[in-house]
Amino acid sequence: MQEYLDLVRTVLTHGIRKPSRTGVDTLAYFGAFYKVDLSKGFPLLTTKKVNYTACLHELLWYLSGEDHIRNLRKVTKIWDAWADEKGDLETAYGRYWRRFPHPVQKSHAPVNETGQASAPVEEIDQIQYVIDEIKRNPFSRRLVVTAWEPGNAERSKLPPCHYTFAFNVSPDETGKPARLNCHLTQRSGDIALGIPFNLACYATLTQMLAQETNLAVGHFAHTIIDAHIYCADAGSPMAAYDHVAGLKLQLERTPRPLPKLIIANKPMKDLKFEDFKVEGYDPHPPIQFKVAV
Repeated sequence: MQEYLDLVRTVLTHGIRKPSRTGVDTLAYFGAFYKVDLSKGFPLLTTKKVNYTACLHELLWYLSGEDHIRNLRKVTKIWDAWADEKGDLETAYGRYWRRFPHPVQKSHAPVNETGQASAPVEEIDQIQYVIDEIKRNPFSRRLVVTAWEPGNAERSKLPPCHYTFAFNVSPDETGKPARLNCHLTQRSGDIALGIPFNLACYATLTQMLAQETNLAVGHFAHTIIDAHIYCADAGSPMAAYDHVAGLKLQLERTPRPLPKLIIANKPMKDLKFEDFKVEGYDPHPPIQFKVAV
């Protein structure tokens, strides 16, 4: 996919080397942006094989609203490094997507025996709100979902990287709602490993919501505040974490036609893993990149 290769080339060319939390240096570029037209095909990279099975399991886990990985780890280990021994996870995106904590305003809160207003918390299902709002007010500019909760971010081992996204509906030539677009904002993006997953994940989510609201897919746009490539000098203790060579190999490969994602015609709440099928995926061979934790 050319948009991804252009992103890789930008960070390799203009990124500035700096240290990172992981102990591995990065080539970092501030404020990267790209946009893809989802109507031209499902944006699963073809310049290397992407593990869409793990990506889909991760997305369905987000949508479950679970704040642990005890079910997720049965099918993929991608979150094991950040969970505790019980499988509980501080950075559980789905908990905030489906159960974001909202303190009730004191003026509406019950009063306790001392005469003080308590502040109970209600949980907001942001995904359901977006679906309902698209159906009743498709051109709303308030179709926003956030996974960033300041208290969690202050204490979490790994605060959300892709922390907020917004949907937008485009009209057809008659002015009727026609296409669903999505914009993702990400504070930190690992170009080699994370971004291909994020792209496939949110393209899938956009198609799911489009199908749920009787719209076609439109564009996916992605802003990455710190877009980075892990790098290390040959022969150094961190050499195994270098991603530069693998990304340069992708730049030498010619992108192949994009596949098509087929989702069963069911209500979104009833969709299971087996209801998703990728057709026509013919990628170049895999490239191994080691995860910097």
